[in-house]
Amino acid sequence: MKNVLITAFAALVLFSCQNESTESSDSNVSAIAHRGCASQEVLEAQLKADPTLAIRMNEIDAFTEKAILSGKLVNGKVQIPVVVNVLYRTTAENISNAQIQTQIDVLNKDFNALNSDFNSVPALFSGVKANVGISFVLDQVIRKSTTKTSWGTNDAVKKVAQGGLAPTTPTTKLNLWSCTIGGGILGYAQFPGGASATDGVVIDSKYFGLSGAANAPFNLGRTGTHEVGHWMNLRHIWGDATCGSDLVSDTPTHNTANYGVPAYPHYSTCSGTPVEMTMNYMDYTDDNGMYMFSNGQKSRMAAIFVTGGARAAFGI
Repeated sequence: MKNVLITAFAALVLFSCQNESTESSDSNVSAIAHRGCASQEVLEAQLKADPTLAIRMNEIDAFTEKAILSGKLVNGKVQIPVVVNVLYRTTAENISNAQIQTQIDVLNKDFNALNSDFNSVPALFSGVKANVGISFVLDQVIRKSTTKTSWGTNDAVKKVAQGGLAPTTPTTKLNLWSCTIGGGILGYAQFPGGASATDGVVIDSKYFGLSGAANAPFNLGRTGTHEVGHWMNLRHIWGDATCGSDLVSDTPTHNTANYGVPAYPHYSTCSGTPVEMTMNYMDYTDDNGMYMFSNGQKSRMAAIFVTGGARAAFGI
């Protein structure tokens, strides 16, 4: 079992997925080399702006650990209403309701073990693969035209004064923003404990839902699954450190992030040289390379919805 390290870094509030861009053989299509992360820079900015943030996140992690140990988790399914805020300058950025619904559908499949690739989980991990039991329903879509070519990761997209859209009742609804983030960034999320005025998940419109083969290998909606995992208090599987801890007991210790679709088995060189769970949604593999949560991750997510939890208002 990995050590549970409650640190300021584990109290990460915002996550942003970056990637490196390369030109494909088709001059009209921009391919993405692999996922990467700018979370350290975002974390430093957030901690500087709000010194109490680390304290709040440490308290949430302590509550989560206690809830898991007591076994007093959510009894029954949680249904999350979703508000989608679309910020667009071009027709392509003004994603359709149909594309938006595909993202909701992907979330429902991935969080309920209904994804077609769930059966691809190796036998080694079959005993810990989880049906999280959280469902999502589209509540409303809000659209706003903008002249901005990109939004970055400073939450301007969530602020009316900066041309964005404020979240709708974020204490009881998950807000998603679709926009062009810029800098090759796929998306970022706010962890439990952050300000309600910026709570939610931002996904670049090119990777929102089933966005088409032109955006492979990130065209299967798994950016949304990964980011919503963060919104539900999951850390990266490698703990954002070499052989780090993700605060989950049943995920193997990873050296670092994995990219592409690693050949199985992929061994860690960390203590015990475990086989890495590269197909976990909280790694950095391609969309078609990630297809499971673990039971430990399920418990960690469930803990935020119980009475006293950070997202208890969503619970039943």
